[in-house]
Amino acid sequence: MKTPRTVEVKRSVRFFLPLLLVGAAVMALWYIRSRPIDAPSEPARSAVFRPITIVYDAFGIEEDAFERSTHRIRRGETFADILTRYEVPYADVLALAEAARDVFNVRRLQAGRPFHIYRDSTGARVFVYQPDPVRYVVFDLRDPVRVYTGRRAVERVLRTAQGVIESSLYETLQATEADPELAIRLSEIFAWQIDFYRIQRGDRFVALYEETLIDGEPVGIERVLAARFQHMGEDFYAFRFEHDGGVDYYDEAGRNLRKAFLKAPLRYSRITSRYSLRRFHPVQKRYKPHLGTDYAAPAGTPVYATGDGVVIEAGYTRYNGYYVKIRHNAVYTTGYLHFSRIAKGIRPGVRVRQGQVIGYVGSTGLATGPHVCYRFWKNGRQVDPLREQLPPGEPVPDSLRDAFFTLRDRLMPRLLFEPPAYAEATAAIEGDVTL
Repeated sequence: MKTPRTVEVKRSVRFFLPLLLVGAAVMALWYIRSRPIDAPSEPARSAVFRPITIVYDAFGIEEDAFERSTHRIRRGETFADILTRYEVPYADVLALAEAARDVFNVRRLQAGRPFHIYRDSTGARVFVYQPDPVRYVVFDLRDPVRVYTGRRAVERVLRTAQGVIESSLYETLQATEADPELAIRLSEIFAWQIDFYRIQRGDRFVALYEETLIDGEPVGIERVLAARFQHMGEDFYAFRFEHDGGVDYYDEAGRNLRKAFLKAPLRYSRITSRYSLRRFHPVQKRYKPHLGTDYAAPAGTPVYATGDGVVIEAGYTRYNGYYVKIRHNAVYTTGYLHFSRIAKGIRPGVRVRQGQVIGYVGSTGLATGPHVCYRFWKNGRQVDPLREQLPPGEPVPDSLRDAFFTLRDRLMPRLLFEPPAYAEATAAIEGDVTL
């Protein structure tokens, strides 16, 4: 039996429950409306790593890591002199020299060549030496000590140079803004055909050659591909042709320009006295035979062997001064007199090559000034080398003559004498025979 109290509670619940539910709904709605609206959430960001750009200079050294200065080797300066001048400890100098033992001979630094010092807050850290414009040697003092070599990136362009001789080949090339080194190259190529001490005003030339550039600046001539030299009205041609692992220059008919002997033992000089059976001797003051050709040149000028052979005499006499005599074969022998000194390693029994330095111009012995007296024997008798018909070199092999003439025909149009367009850059020859 339900009591009155129980009945009363149930009635109260039925009455208040709807009111509680309505109140809860009102409170929930109020809370939602009164809550601040959050900004849309951003997607999670991931860390971004940007690569650090390291800039290297022409020698592969980090530009931002060091302060670089450029200098030139002084005369008589040694490897140790240079590094100790920049406060490199002598122990480190010795360590570098030891590390370089199989890479580069530190005793062969040449006066006038450039070098670079890289320094940071601790002092000199890297030394770079340039033996030539292309090659370089890096001496790295950082731990571990390293020494290594490298080559700079080079560009080669094809150029044409031509000119008319007014005074000398060298000065003509300077006037045309072509590389004066071309004078040496042409004198070497035509050394057996043309006496460059006797070139005439009005002689002219044209040459096709490759020039080497580093960072857009010319640093030298790579090779002369073809040339034409008109001397005293006669044309001389030269075409560079590679075969059998070697290279030589040939004329338009495929004849080798290289002969058994050079025209002269010097590159640049002048003839002061020719071969003569009766010449007034400037020292002895009487007429007597002069069986040589005198070439005057500054003291110390290199003198070259005019042909391959074996040294049979090298020494000093009262009249010859310092001299060298070379036997080339059973027919020919040459002599070179009045040296200031004989080149290192030149002694009897030594084999020499054509163009090898055998001594240096001087005035020792019976001489009035610096010159070399060049003597030439044929079958044991002294003759005038300027009048001799020198034996030729080997022509283009028969099996390669077609290839040579194809090359010649492609290059010949570039050897025409035209109005001045000196040292004009030209496009590469596409589809050419390999040079």
